[in-house]
Amino acid sequence: GGVQTFSDTLSACGAGLTLIDALVAAEEINPGVIPPAGFALVRPPGHHAVHASAMGFCLVDHVAVAARYAQSKGLKRVFIVDFDVHHGNGTHDLFYNDPDVFFLSTHQEGSYPGTGRLDEVGQGAGEGTTINIPLPGGAGDIAMATVVDRLVAPAVARFKPDIILVSAGYDAHYLDPLASLQFRTSTYHRLGQQLSQLARQHCNGRLVFFLEGGYNVKALAGSVADTVRGVIGDVPIASGGLDVDEAIYEEPESKVDDVIEHCRTIHSL
Repeated sequence: GGVQTFSDTLSACGAGLTLIDALVAAEEINPGVIPPAGFALVRPPGHHAVHASAMGFCLVDHVAVAARYAQSKGLKRVFIVDFDVHHGNGTHDLFYNDPDVFFLSTHQEGSYPGTGRLDEVGQGAGEGTTINIPLPGGAGDIAMATVVDRLVAPAVARFKPDIILVSAGYDAHYLDPLASLQFRTSTYHRLGQQLSQLARQHCNGRLVFFLEGGYNVKALAGSVADTVRGVIGDVPIASGGLDVDEAIYEEPESKVDDVIEHCRTIHSL
C-alpha cells in the first residue's frame, strides 16, 4: 500500500546518502587514494519527481537529494549525467537556476514526459549548466559513444566537478518495451568505463550511480552488471543472447550528428 511505498522510497533515497557518506569516509581514511565508486540499486526510481509531487513512477528525486547532501559534505560542484531513455524532468527543473549543479541528459526525443529540449540550457545564474540531448528513435551504440566524446567529456572538463552522480536508466536497451532506442549491454559497459575515467580525471574518482528506469528484467540485469564491470575495469559478461552484433535496424547517424553539432554550438563545446 501507500505507507509501504513511501517507506521503500525513503529507504531508496537513504541508500544514496549512505554511498556519499562511504565515499567521503574512504577519502578521510586514505587521503589521496581514489575511493570506490558506488551504485544504489534502488526502486522506486526518482528522476521524474518534482518539487512537491510524485510523477512517472517516482516519489522522491534520489539523485537530487544526494546532490544537495554531497554539497553539505563539501563537494560543492556536482555533475549529474542522466542516460535514462526518458528525460529527467524533475532533476532538470530542480537545478535549472543552480550554477553549482550541472545536469546533462540523453533521452529519446518525444518520449515521456515530453520535456528536455536542446534549447533549454539553464537560466539566471544557472545558464549554461543544463545540457539536453534528445536522440532520435533508433539511436544506439554509435550515437552514445559519439555523445560521450563530443559532449559529455568536454562538458565535465569545463565544469570541473567535485563529484559525478549518474541517473542510470536502462530503458534505452533495444529489448525494453517502453521506447525505441538501441543500446546494448555493451553500450552500458563502455559508459561505465567512460564515466569512471572522467571521474578519475576530474574529481578523484568520486562517482555514484542511481538506478532509474529499465523494464525488461533480463536486459536490466545484464546492463547493470556490465555497467559495474566497466567502472571497475572488468571485461563485459557474456550477455546470454541479450546482445546482437549489430543494430536491429540502421542507426540514424546523420540525425544524431545534427543534434550533437547543434548542441555543441549552443554550448560552445
